[in-house]
Amino acid sequence: MSATSAFFERLAAACRDPRFQKVCGSVRFDIGSGDDLEQWFLVIDHGDMQVSRSGDPATTVIRVSAQVADAMARGEVNGLAAIARGEILVDGDLGLALRIGRLFPRAAGDPTQLARPAERSR
Repeated sequence: MSATSAFFERLAAACRDPRFQKVCGSVRFDIGSGDDLEQWFLVIDHGDMQVSRSGDPATTVIRVSAQVADAMARGEVNGLAAIARGEILVDGDLGLALRIGRLFPRAAGDPTQLARPAERSR
């Protein structure tokens, strides 16, 4: 199982994320290209999440290579930086795409990661 598939399976099992209580929308992830396209469909309704394998129309479509998707799922690549580098293409609601980035693990040493309260200097 790829890191990306494992990520979406964990997300499906979670079913809810309180950080998304004010979010409603759908995101389709088009991972890979051509005949090697893997699609995941995420629906968020006030924090409730449903994940499926579908190519249905969505509020936001995120296109990414399998390599970058796996690296994001492992916390090795920052999604915002990958968008800026053109490694991720977003069609639709960019704000929703940026919020979705919170679901992915953060890389160690990521300057955009906030320090946890116990780690802040006093």
